[in-house]
Parts: sequence; structure tokens; C-alpha cells
Amino acid sequence: MRIKLEKRPDPSRLMLVVTPIASVLLTMLLGVIVFDALGIDGQRAVIDIFLTPLLASYKWQDVAVKAAPLIIIGLGLSIGNRANVWNIGAEGQYVIGALCAAGVGIAAGPVGGPLVIAAMIMAGIVGGGAWAAVPAVLKTRLGVNEILSTLMFTYVALQVLSYLVGGPFKDPNGRNFPATAPLTADQTLPLLPFTSVHLGVGVALVLPFLFWFLMSRSVFGYQIRVVGAAPHAARHGGFDGNQTVWLALLIGGGMAGLAGALEFTGALKTINLGFPSGYGFTAIIVAFLGRLHPIGVLIAGIVLAVTYVGGQVAQTTVHIPNATAGIFQAMMLFFILASDIFVRYRVRFIGSPKSAVSPAAPAPAAGE
Repeated sequence: MRIKLEKRPDPSRLMLVVTPIASVLLTMLLGVIVFDALGIDGQRAVIDIFLTPLLASYKWQDVAVKAAPLIIIGLGLSIGNRANVWNIGAEGQYVIGALCAAGVGIAAGPVGGPLVIAAMIMAGIVGGGAWAAVPAVLKTRLGVNEILSTLMFTYVALQVLSYLVGGPFKDPNGRNFPATAPLTADQTLPLLPFTSVHLGVGVALVLPFLFWFLMSRSVFGYQIRVVGAAPHAARHGGFDGNQTVWLALLIGGGMAGLAGALEFTGALKTINLGFPSGYGFTAIIVAFLGRLHPIGVLIAGIVLAVTYVGGQVAQTTVHIPNATAGIFQAMMLFFILASDIFVRYRVRFIGSPKSAVSPAAPAPAAGE
């Protein structure tokens, strides 16, 4: 008996929506079982991680601030994934975008205002896009796999961060601590009234609808979908595969750089060695959990932000490790990828193949 996966001609749209929800619920159930097995109150831990940030009004603002970079980076990655361009280095592009924004802020000195803030954000977009352009060149000119090149460039970005915050960008009044000088009040994004939510959160809420229009109502969106689904047919249709690689990586890098600039100018206001937060890697989960759809990415970004904030809550209530949120995020990714097998493929059981040679006929008896 053999098992064969047969591609479904038309996957169920209902299942494409249901399986991300089921993945979250399965993650919660497995979390309860695992925590109970470890002697921890599993039900309390899962409630604190997944429900407390939503039910406690004082945590909503933290969820919104955490969700903004995840949504923005996830949107950029979703476009690349739709085109089968796998950008794994968004974390490095996020860091470089923030450093470019910091460079503009340092060059501006004490000068602030909307123009300086806009210049910092634009520098972040350009910096993230430029960092992604190098893997694009390697992919289109030399055939280097973008998964490897984008991932390796993340570690190069971390070295650039270490050099700059410990040298040219280091705060001269920071007691030799490797960090940039804090931004002035005129160089930071304004806060929404009576909240700690910066304007970058509003940008993250608007962008999914712009990306939805781009992907569903434009020639560019059609090109991305066709190249991703049928590259050979796309070539005959006049779409250039190399151009698609460039566009996908530049948009992904630009969005990651935008997220880094907004995080720097809105939430943190300084850059130190702890600035890389894993948002670039978590956004990969956001993109897949959201089914590579802009509105799905918006919802998935909020879900993953809840696990970040809930993980911090559970550290104080049930004393779980800080890495627990990452474990839950990894489980969600595992379940969503596993469910894709059954959504997109049909399982066939095939019996053992029979011999093509028929058995030899018995020899005739004597006298026949």
C-alpha cells in the first residue's frame, strides 16, 4: 500500500479560511496539554497568552504597537511569496531601515518637524529596499537562491548595526553605551489622543487595504499572481520573471525598512544592540497565517501581537520563560503548513502494483 498526494484542481475556499482559525485553536489546545505535563497551570497560561491581551483594555495599546511592524512586514513578504520569491531576510532589512532613519535624524541634529520625520521614514524605505536589492541582483544575474542570500544578509545587517551604534552613531553623552542618542520630541511620530499609540499604527491599518487594491485591481497584482502560479505561462504572456523578482524583493525590503523606521521614530526613539526583535522572522508566520491575503495579514498580525503581549503577561502570572511566545508562534506555523497539505492535495491510497507478467501455464500432461 502506497500513499500518493494528488493536487486538487480547485482547493476549497472555505477550508482556506477555516484552517488558520483551526491552527490557532490547536495551538491553544496543545499548549494546555504541554504546560499541564510540565506542572504549570496550562489553562491559565493559555488564557493569559491568547485572551488576556484582548480582554484587558489596558493591553490593547500594547497589542496595537506590537502588531504594526508585523502587519507592515507581513504585507511585503506576502507579495513575494505570491510570486514564489522567498524573502527570509526581512529582519535585516528592518534593521537597515531603522539605521537609515537614524542616520537622517543624526544628520538633522536638533532640527525636527514633519519634513524631518518624513525624510527619516523615506530613508528607512529606501534603505530596506536597497538591502533587498543585493539578493535581487544575485538572483537575477547569478542564479543565487534568494532564501540563502536574504537570510545571510540578515547577519550582515546585525554586524552593521553593531558597528554603527558602537561607533559613528553612538551617543556621545551615553556613558559609552552602544546606542544612538534619543530622538527629540520634534523628531518622533505623534501619538493618537489619550493613548500611547503612535501614528505608525494608523499606517499599518491603512496599508492592507491599499495592498488589497494593488493585488486585486491592478496589472501588477495580476503579474504577481500569474508568475507565482504558472511561470512558464507568464513568460508567454509577456511578464518578465526577473522583473517580478526585483519588484517582489524591493517591495518586501521597502516594507521591512518602513517598519523599522516607524518602530524607531514611533515606539523606541533610539537604537541599541537589542533593536532586532525578531519581527522580520515572525512576519513570515503572519504572511502564511493570513493566507498571503492583505486582510488576512492584518488579522494574523494582530493575533501574533497578542502572543507577544500575552507572553509577557504569562511571565508574571504563571512564570513561564520568555521564549514561550516564540514556541506558540512556531506551533501555529507548523499547523498552518501541515493543514495546507490536506487543503491543496488529496490523499490517495494505492495498492501494491501487480506483476505485469502472467504466471506460466501448466505443462500439458503426457498424451495430451
